[in-house]
Amino acid sequence: MLKGRAGDALVAHIFIRGDRKRAMRGTPKTISLPRRLICDLMRASMDVPFVSLSRSLNIRPLLEARAGAMAPAGWAAMFVKAFAIVARDEPVLRTVYAKWPWPSLYELPKSVALVAIARVEGGEECVMPQRIAAPEAMTLAAVDTEIRRAKTAPIDDVPMFRKIMRATRLPLPLRRLFWAVGLNFGRQRGNWFGSFAVSSVAAYGGGELHPITPGPFIVSYGMVEPDQTIHVVIRWDHRVTDAAPIARVLTRLEQVLNTEIAAELRTGGLKPIRAVRT
Repeated sequence: MLKGRAGDALVAHIFIRGDRKRAMRGTPKTISLPRRLICDLMRASMDVPFVSLSRSLNIRPLLEARAGAMAPAGWAAMFVKAFAIVARDEPVLRTVYAKWPWPSLYELPKSVALVAIARVEGGEECVMPQRIAAPEAMTLAAVDTEIRRAKTAPIDDVPMFRKIMRATRLPLPLRRLFWAVGLNFGRQRGNWFGSFAVSSVAAYGGGELHPITPGPFIVSYGMVEPDQTIHVVIRWDHRVTDAAPIARVLTRLEQVLNTEIAAELRTGGLKPIRAVRT
């Protein structure tokens, strides 16, 4: 009787295993260029010792100014310019960690933002990085235009997209070399990967996003809450700075959003005309 039960159990086990094997057969798919880019990006981000700090910022003055604007800038543009304004006075926010020719910190003369742009290419949802150099010196409208154009223009018409897709088409050994040079020389870090990145899923329902990039700074924001606050997360390379400076940066970021960015929304980016004395 025992042998019979054991035999039945063995037959059932073999049948289930065979059924599972048949059920798990799928369809192989080629990794697209945009997905290959993300694979390379994740590999480059693996060894970065990220830490993060989050805080809800009170942005009532900004919301009031944005509500009264005829053509308000998008949230990504406002955060890009606001962070760059803070970085103008905080050199650590323009500092990257470089390994070559020896491990060192390299301070960039100006901020370079990388904005994560959600697109659909060939029926596939993907994310592409748009580069914006010195956003603190641009009008808010100009920053917003660059971001909006990157969402809709053909890839070949956006210089950053064209450049990075050309590199992503390279064979694996050449791509590894390309990424190594771009990541490990301080000057090239600014040219290829920027001094900070902005990424958010607020347009798709929000959530606390903790994105990964080669760094050194990543800013993410959520949806505006009923109490007129917005949740902001800053992730940074701990080799570059510590938590106390980033806590001050969040305070300063709130101030800039509610003053300089709000003021530009009210004036539409135009400088006030001085009265002429007669």
